[in-house]
Amino acid sequence: MQKRPLGPGAPNVSEMGFGGMPLSIQGRPSDEREAIRVLHAVLDAGVTLIDTADVYCLDDDDIGHNERLIAKALGSWSSGIGEQLVIATKGGLTRPEGRWERDAHPAKLRQACERSLQALGVERIDLYQLHAPDPKVPFAESVGALTELKEEGKIRWVGLSNVSVAEIQEAEQLVQVETVQNRLSPFFREALESGVARYCAHRGIGFLAYSPVGGGRLNKKLPDHPVLQPIAARHGISPHAVVLAWVMAQADSVIPIPGARTVEHALDSHAATSVRLSGDELAAIDATEFSTA
Repeated sequence: MQKRPLGPGAPNVSEMGFGGMPLSIQGRPSDEREAIRVLHAVLDAGVTLIDTADVYCLDDDDIGHNERLIAKALGSWSSGIGEQLVIATKGGLTRPEGRWERDAHPAKLRQACERSLQALGVERIDLYQLHAPDPKVPFAESVGALTELKEEGKIRWVGLSNVSVAEIQEAEQLVQVETVQNRLSPFFREALESGVARYCAHRGIGFLAYSPVGGGRLNKKLPDHPVLQPIAARHGISPHAVVLAWVMAQADSVIPIPGARTVEHALDSHAATSVRLSGDELAAIDATEFSTA
């Protein structure tokens, strides 16, 4: 698999990463061994960036489930962990009774980071991301907490998620921002329309595209999509993989992080790395409205 730069001070990583969330939220594999097989499959396919979060779990009583799962999978991976593998996690959300709520107070971020260190079984987290700005907390205070954690050696690189260009610029006044993780798919193009993806490309900041095939119910619309079907047939890949190839084509700094609950689904996604869409194919997808109804 080809590589892309992760960020200004970080190494190159696989041009497609893996998002661990589906393996730990509602609907996750009932057998943990299947989840570990999925993780081993993407690692064997050449993935060197795995994205997780403390809140990829069922509720606050299950915090850290995905981080612990990844640590377990890495511990049993036959090829062993190389220096090139980057594990990214996040803090700043909570899961009371299964809800998704924001809490990016500095003390809470520090507590979350300590908990993630333990769950991952590491002394330093590779990439620690603010999961989302908290309207109850000045943004600079949340970023400042991550800056302090970096200075203390508990995290190596700082990332942001669900942010605007203005928020990235504010954070850059405090710390080097390695990555930005925002939603990007043909269904949701706000990262392109708002200029966030373009700004990241200009600054050399890695853009981690989450929900790159729409997520949830929307990705079920892709197999029968009339624009995607002929493109998929020409390249011998699935419509899902076509969409991932479109996401990667938005900029060299864009790294999609699709998730999967099965080995088959995971490997189907990574078929996108073997093709490059033509200008006409990209234009056809650009011009198509993907309904979210």
